[in-house]
Amino acid sequence: MSDSSAKPSPKQFVAVLDFGAQYGQLIARRVRDLHVYSEIVPCDIPADELAAMGPSALILSGGPASVYAEDAPKIDPGVLELGVPVLGFCYGHQIMAVTLGGEVAHSEVGEYGPATIARSGESALFGETPAEQTVWMSHRDAVSRAPEGFVVTSSTGVCPVASMECPSRRLYSTQFHPEVRHTECGRQLLENFLFGICGLEPNWTMDNIIDEKVAEIRAQVGDKKVILALSGGVDSSVVAALVHRAVGDQLTCVFVNHGMLRKGEPEMVEEVFRDQFQVPLVHVHAEERYARLLAGVTDPEQKRRLIGTEFWKVFFDEAQKIGDVELLAQGTIYPDIIESGARKTGGKAATIKSHHNLIPFPEGVHFDLIEPLDHFFKDEVRELGVALGLPDKMVYRQPFPGPGLAIRIIGEVTGEKLAILKEADAIVREELDAYNEHLFEETGERNSEHSCWQYFAVLPDIRSVGVMGDERTYARPVIVRAVESSDAMTADWAKLPYDVIGKISSRIVAEVEGVNRVVYDVTPKPPATIEWE
Repeated sequence: MSDSSAKPSPKQFVAVLDFGAQYGQLIARRVRDLHVYSEIVPCDIPADELAAMGPSALILSGGPASVYAEDAPKIDPGVLELGVPVLGFCYGHQIMAVTLGGEVAHSEVGEYGPATIARSGESALFGETPAEQTVWMSHRDAVSRAPEGFVVTSSTGVCPVASMECPSRRLYSTQFHPEVRHTECGRQLLENFLFGICGLEPNWTMDNIIDEKVAEIRAQVGDKKVILALSGGVDSSVVAALVHRAVGDQLTCVFVNHGMLRKGEPEMVEEVFRDQFQVPLVHVHAEERYARLLAGVTDPEQKRRLIGTEFWKVFFDEAQKIGDVELLAQGTIYPDIIESGARKTGGKAATIKSHHNLIPFPEGVHFDLIEPLDHFFKDEVRELGVALGLPDKMVYRQPFPGPGLAIRIIGEVTGEKLAILKEADAIVREELDAYNEHLFEETGERNSEHSCWQYFAVLPDIRSVGVMGDERTYARPVIVRAVESSDAMTADWAKLPYDVIGKISSRIVAEVEGVNRVVYDVTPKPPATIEWE
């Protein structure tokens, strides 16, 4: 299998050398926001290997280490001699300084958070930005002496070299973080670097991306058959639409319906792919097979294992029926690759590897992989889906676990419990979809800080006493979970208006048979998780 880094990149792209920064992915995202393609590469990549990738510019990320620590990440000095513009932030600023003969010293006072810099002299990087501006700092060490040939372009009361540059060698660096939105002129600095200093063009647009990806897929597929496991989720749906645009009916999508999808989702998959896109679609009704498999199972991890293992058995059985399939398309996205292959070790990123090893190929079975989204972030995948014509309800679908509702049912999964949870969950989603849409109309932002990021119902394995129609009931409670988050690493419970919570509760109790109580989960992550199992 080929290394993902060997894939052809657009004619112009920015390589982000990752020194273990908490903002590493954010740098790449900010560059892409300006319609210039960027990729994250290991900080210790050899200069000749990096040159072979043909970057138009380099950005050296920040990082948690001290440049003088024994195990501190280093850079191949040849990287700074490649003749392309280089911009360093924080640790990248310091490693540029010490590599080129400057000095870094430990400050008596650190700078964390907002700081005011004072500019000095002309600067291509700062351009027409104000003489004083607020930036975001996060450091204890600081450059105390710039390398020969560099001029200091800004400072603070604590940091004598808040930024420096050597225009003749096109080397620029800042102690602060332009990629963080708290740096008021950060976007302007990035624009000055990319378009003024590097001479790049903002041409990485969805239309161009689709054209490039279609050409790549056609070249890889040729006249071979392709199969794809379609779940109805964002990633697999976008891959299906993209690959079908490239090779048409050479693609067959296999939709394994294990019976634990949300209400209306199997019908949506059929409607979009069979009717709208006219993709060859095999809908495998495996509901009864999974019901037998899960009978009596209560442990959540066992549920996950059984569902995942059975999925691939069903999928590979269908692939065998189709016959002569050589390629498997899947929705691996860039964070999957970064997280699986760029674990931080000793303060630096290890080589970025593929996500291939997650597929349990049966003995004697092997497909070459097509992973057209493996260098896209999630929001870019959504943009791509919109550009390909997928409906918003699919493109903006919430995160949903592979085992589906099975892990939102506490205890054994039964037909009765599934029916209750599907109906209750549909009400939660309908009401909070409307709530989010109302917020969007008010704020103009899809990711308003008050909107819900993920919301669903959970069915616990208990019953409670209630009164309905003057009669005592002994029925099930439903737990509503709604959280605000941006990346699922942390989450807070959504501060929903009381009338919204009240409407959800009254609808569930009135419309879902077997439920007499609704409770709202107000626990953040941590200490809780977003899901219950």
